[in-house]
Amino acid sequence: MRTPTRARKRLFTPFALIASAALLLTACGSGDPAADVAGAAGGSDAIPTTDVVSGVEENPAAVKLLPPGTDGLTLAVSVGGTPPGTTYLSDGRTLTGQDVDFANAVAKALGIGLTTEQASFEAILPALDSGKYDVGAANFGVTEERRKTIDFVTYINDGQGFAAREDSGLSKVTDLAQLCGLKVATGAGTTFEATLEENGHLCTDAGKKAYEVQTYSEQGALWSSLQQGRSDVVMSTINGLRYAVAQQEGLTFLNEFHRLDVGFALKKGSKLAPALQAAVNGLIADGTYASILKKWGTTESAIARSEISPPELKD
Repeated sequence: MRTPTRARKRLFTPFALIASAALLLTACGSGDPAADVAGAAGGSDAIPTTDVVSGVEENPAAVKLLPPGTDGLTLAVSVGGTPPGTTYLSDGRTLTGQDVDFANAVAKALGIGLTTEQASFEAILPALDSGKYDVGAANFGVTEERRKTIDFVTYINDGQGFAAREDSGLSKVTDLAQLCGLKVATGAGTTFEATLEENGHLCTDAGKKAYEVQTYSEQGALWSSLQQGRSDVVMSTINGLRYAVAQQEGLTFLNEFHRLDVGFALKKGSKLAPALQAAVNGLIADGTYASILKKWGTTESAIARSEISPPELKD
């Protein structure tokens, strides 16, 4: 979903610095979701480990909607390193995160196996069309551009936001023109990159210096860039920003910029969508849904009902 409106500077940092270590080399949580998510300003790196999935029971109505012969799904996730997104526990092998919990809960509700594979964020959506994966879960926002080639089954509402260093002098960003002349760090292949690229003309139209988009494939490198002053501001997911700011000293969450529905990504026309939708709605009804959100501190992202490929939310 990239719009090449101008030259883009793509950065790949080959080393792990303080921020990436704090976010990737994590310890097990305390069992108290609120404490685990909030962490400490001094750099606590606890990740919540409360089990909110094992008690999920099979949902017969959802099972009936599965295409005949479906006994398992292959799920692709992107490990970004920042909870509530997908990351590793301290063993360096066990995947955890909000998307992982939702996917595992849905699989249990459908009574099927789930094979989870790691892939880069940019590679997941194209791989769905080729049949390499059945489902993608990487905080994919529902946009009109993506709906042309991908189906979605929504399960949360998240969106776009900004964060910066406390000493940056930046305040609430309500217009991208406020970023003129700044270096903006964001994730490669994301809706954030697309939004920034599509609106880069706002600065030049106003006779101002354009902002510079810096894209990273690894979240630790992105935060290191901000902490070390190589970037001025970060644009990322609302929930991810809030968590990261709580874990790192000297940073501040600026504001929510644009809300988006987030969903499981499927190949266009996939017959799996009704079954996944019914499973999510069952989790909402039985309380599992609320437990997952509470665990990850994302209660404000709750939706009332799952939908299949709804229109993009507009401000």
